[in-house]
Amino acid sequence: MKKESQSLLLWYKKVNYSMPWRNKINPYKIWISEIMLQQTQVQTVKKYYISWMKKYPNVYELAHANIDDILKLWEGLGYYRRAYNILETAKIIVSSYEGKLPSQYSELIKLKGIGDYTASAILSISFNKNYPAIDGNLKRVLSRLYCINNIKTFEKKIKNLVLKYMNDNSAGDINQAFMDLGREICTPKNPKCNKCPLNDFCKALQLSKQDQFPIKSKKNKMKPTYNVAVGLIYKKDKFIITKRKANVMLGGLWELPGGKKNNKESCEDCLHREIQEELNIKITINKKIGLVKHSYSHFSINLIGYLCSYVSGTPQAIVSDDIKWIKTSNIKNFAFPKSTNKLFELIMDKN
Repeated sequence: MKKESQSLLLWYKKVNYSMPWRNKINPYKIWISEIMLQQTQVQTVKKYYISWMKKYPNVYELAHANIDDILKLWEGLGYYRRAYNILETAKIIVSSYEGKLPSQYSELIKLKGIGDYTASAILSISFNKNYPAIDGNLKRVLSRLYCINNIKTFEKKIKNLVLKYMNDNSAGDINQAFMDLGREICTPKNPKCNKCPLNDFCKALQLSKQDQFPIKSKKNKMKPTYNVAVGLIYKKDKFIITKRKANVMLGGLWELPGGKKNNKESCEDCLHREIQEELNIKITINKKIGLVKHSYSHFSINLIGYLCSYVSGTPQAIVSDDIKWIKTSNIKNFAFPKSTNKLFELIMDKN
């Protein structure tokens, strides 16, 4: 693979895609960037990463952080369990590894939120160890290069091929080069084969079968959509928010009280029922604020917001971890799901 490896590395150094975590190789920074990049596009991650490093420039600062502050910094990035895992792992790194990420695969893989891909990325980029970091981009590139479609041996073949590309002190560059190549050139649709540094070696290109590799997974069933009614419940100049339990989806985030509508009830009836069940208070619904649509990985929601007034009862955190009365000016101090922030934006636009 010497010629292929040389061509790939020359291209990688020539295009030199700018990433803030590549400015100065540091295991802590590589770890944080790789966790953020899970299920998230590079351009989105860049601004979050820069903000993160300003607030938590090292693992010691992070280990002493408050989860609410971390969730606020993570707000909008999604997959919030990652934020919990980062904090837990930071504490272990400080207490058990003297503040340094371990340089052994067997130790890294034990840490919360670090799987094979992340461990391999850290070891190759930070420590120049020959561990292929197999992500979707790399799978697509190698599948096309060598026309690999045998699902049973797919992963093993890919790893063995990447290892052949890795020379002394090039493991990190090889992994990152394949990541960049898959993201920018060898894209799922309409790959830019004329710009690919490996086009002379690509079997799929030679056969004009780029679109046939890798094998397309079967389409998932249509995602369900749920109607969710929530209330902006005012008591004088403040409205109430509830904090989701840590062990559920979007755990630790704040939201407007409400819930999923049953098939045979109206949104208004749903909201009255949910507020009674969640907070044990009575409200008056004054008017509809609007509708926000939002999609998650396995389902979508239609979030219907209502402007409400508190009537009676002492609010209780029956199904949540906490409740607060806040002013509109306080919204920025709390971490909310993206759908809730969309609803806030809708309210602001109308005022």
